[in-house]
Amino acid sequence: MTVPFWVWALTIVGLLAVLALDLAIVGRRPHAVSVREAARWVGVYVGLAVLFAVGLFLVAGQDAATEFVAGYVTEYSLSVDNLFVFLLIMSAFAVPKVLQHRVLLFGILIALVLRGAFILAGAAVVSRFSWVFYLFGAFLVATAIKVVTSGDEDEEFRENAALRLVRRVLPVTDDYVGARSFIRRADAHGRRRLWVTPMLMVMLAIGMTDLLFALDSIPAIFGLTRDPYIVFTANVFALMGLRQLYFLLGGLLQKLVYLSYGLGVILAFIGVKLVLEALHTNTLPFLNAGEPLDVPVIGIELSLAVIVGVLLVTTVASLVKVRYFPEVPEGDADEPSDLHRTDHPVADASSGPTESSSRAPSSRS
Repeated sequence: MTVPFWVWALTIVGLLAVLALDLAIVGRRPHAVSVREAARWVGVYVGLAVLFAVGLFLVAGQDAATEFVAGYVTEYSLSVDNLFVFLLIMSAFAVPKVLQHRVLLFGILIALVLRGAFILAGAAVVSRFSWVFYLFGAFLVATAIKVVTSGDEDEEFRENAALRLVRRVLPVTDDYVGARSFIRRADAHGRRRLWVTPMLMVMLAIGMTDLLFALDSIPAIFGLTRDPYIVFTANVFALMGLRQLYFLLGGLLQKLVYLSYGLGVILAFIGVKLVLEALHTNTLPFLNAGEPLDVPVIGIELSLAVIVGVLLVTTVASLVKVRYFPEVPEGDADEPSDLHRTDHPVADASSGPTESSSRAPSSRS
């Protein structure tokens, strides 16, 4: 599908307008996001994705719309796994409950920019070197095995090199100062200098962590479509709805005990699909004398059916397992979900930044 520059520009402007509206309405004041509010916004973003798919169907045809839906569902389902890591990051930085939605918004904005660059690079490589699908396919199958075999392991957040560099260049306060990322404050010698608050650190952590997740999700969607426009828009719509999904799912995350298996099956399926397509269009001289092989190719409609089917089976099986086999850890039902828990006092950030906000323990590695 050939997409003119003005369509790209209009799409990006429209998506930025939606995010700006979200920021103006939801982010106008720091507050704890309720389940009802999160559900309403998840519905808005899913509805926008559906409208976009309908628009693609009317303008570009059924194939483009089906590719978008398959890519969107895949990216959104893989993004659910991100929420577990987001929870680890929020806990590591002791993010106040009233600031979590702002942290996620700006963290995801950072991820959108980084993913955009990643998608452009991936599209350029795919268009020039078809054999890269062999690598993508093998990587996805290996990732699927890792996801399934390590799904029950406890994880711990560790700061990456970029965050450690920020700490070396600028001092980081121990406390949150409202929603501010920078502040001027006296150091130990009484000199006023620029400090970074944990607010900036956690936003960078979420943005860069999501980029790591893109290492498997971007090859996965290229296995469903090679159109960079569809790859980009599917990723954007999935990420835009991820923030509210974080608050909506809450304790349900702990009940999706088979999620890792479902995601592993999806990644392995797309990996096999990529390898089959690479064989079908083979140009490697040492394989079949550089000629394509007569192998079956998995169509986009079957791919969409498999992805949706696996997600439905995984979700239902998880809920049934938790409901009828209580030995599966569910967490204390009487306790609030960790996604919404704040174990320390929080200043009312809506009254303006103060220098005596909630404390955030340092997360130095």
